[in-house]
Amino acid sequence: MGDSTIHALAGAAGGIVAMCATYPLIFLSTRAAVETKREQKTTYEAVLDIVKREGVVGLYSGLNSSLLGIAVTNGVYYYFYESSRNFILKARVGSKGLSTLESMLAGLIAGSATTIISNPIWVVQTTQAVYSMDNEPAEGAEAKEERPGILQTIQHILRKDGITAFWRGLGPALVLVINPIIQYTVFEQLKNFLVTGRTAKLRASGAKNAVAVLTDWDYFLLGALSKLVATSSTYPYIVVKSRLQAGQAHAQRYKSALDGVLTILREEGVEGLYRGVGSKLAQSVLTAAILFAGQRRIYELTKKALTPVLVK
Repeated sequence: MGDSTIHALAGAAGGIVAMCATYPLIFLSTRAAVETKREQKTTYEAVLDIVKREGVVGLYSGLNSSLLGIAVTNGVYYYFYESSRNFILKARVGSKGLSTLESMLAGLIAGSATTIISNPIWVVQTTQAVYSMDNEPAEGAEAKEERPGILQTIQHILRKDGITAFWRGLGPALVLVINPIIQYTVFEQLKNFLVTGRTAKLRASGAKNAVAVLTDWDYFLLGALSKLVATSSTYPYIVVKSRLQAGQAHAQRYKSALDGVLTILREEGVEGLYRGVGSKLAQSVLTAAILFAGQRRIYELTKKALTPVLVK
């Protein structure tokens, strides 16, 4: 088993842990992103409303497909990123590290492959997350219809819109490939800045050949900061992607990702482009922090566990 595959397994495991910890925030931000009504609820009000109508389990609607999605997304991303990285390094001589442009190229390749492969899973997850919004009971009535599982949701999408529906929102999703590119670029630059500064202090204190080593807490904070920058700058496209993946009829009018952004801006104002941004930022920042802090540890443990198998 190659190193890229081990990175993929570690990325998938780290993503599952982070997803389980933050899923209610993903659910809330998805609901808010596809909501087109003018009245806005606070996160607290949204939680109370969902728990009242659907119970606590309602906050985890779509979790099963999300766990599958994050495992595939992270696994494929890390596999293609590490494979692209190794290819670039072997194709040239010099430094064993990637330059900023090379990191962005590897991220572009990995992100594009991941988006195309995983988009059907996120269409299923979004459809499940907004299911009760599209099937709300009449006033005073109780919701008794059981939420559809993954297979039922897939059958529903196929029956309603055909197989091409699984690639709804692919345009804005491909635009959002820039999100991890921004994230990893900011992460690497912040990491280099921190290591350089700390190394200089160590050497100034007398340790001539010392090189600073980042802690798990450093990775946690750097992961959070880099994701904050990436998500804040790309959120309008997340809204467009969520609406398209949910299969909303009015969203099908969007001619492109940019047209979707401009249409929302024209019809709903700036606030329409940032519906659910609070819970999304909280979720994505926390998820990235957990992933960056844990992925390295999971990678080391996975490689150690597989080593006896690999040497046989």
